[in-house]
Amino acid sequence: MTEQPDDAPPETREEPVPAPPLPPRKVGLLAAIASVVVILDLISKIVIVATLTPGEPVRILGGLVYLSLIRNPGAAFSMATGMTWVLALIAIGVVVFIIRMAPRLRSTPWAISLGLVLGGAIGNLIDRIFRSPGFLQGHVVDFVSVFGPNAEYFPVFNVADSAITIGGISLVVTALLGLDFDGTRTRSGKAKDA
Repeated sequence: MTEQPDDAPPETREEPVPAPPLPPRKVGLLAAIASVVVILDLISKIVIVATLTPGEPVRILGGLVYLSLIRNPGAAFSMATGMTWVLALIAIGVVVFIIRMAPRLRSTPWAISLGLVLGGAIGNLIDRIFRSPGFLQGHVVDFVSVFGPNAEYFPVFNVADSAITIGGISLVVTALLGLDFDGTRTRSGKAKDA
């Protein structure tokens, strides 16, 4: 950029172009969504444990959904049942990673998605820490069984699992659309919009 002398005619002077303002940070939105997920997860698990008996499912919605109390020592789909402490450490890592990147977060879709994942990870981590058989060994309370009782047709899940799944899917969609966590768009996203 060449500098114009101050005595140049006004129509030939180059005005500096201000940088576009950054979008506001989205830490509050992420925290609010994570908090709602954790609260809903805790309340639902407390109610289910207090009212259901294992092995006695409750049929609702004409048999589309059953409430079945199952304590899951593993991950989703009952995988890694003997590695409860490893799953707890992974959940702690996910929580720490999201909290560390939160101050740089300026994208609403990313804030919503990461808020869901964070809330779900904390919800299941609470079970791993505080439920029996012990610290980092606790079994997660699962209770939603679709199409049949006791996970006959589909694995039993809970509010935290649902939030993690929805958040994970929306993160993939957000990334495919070219939206970055800092509120900008990648070139591939700009090309798709053009």
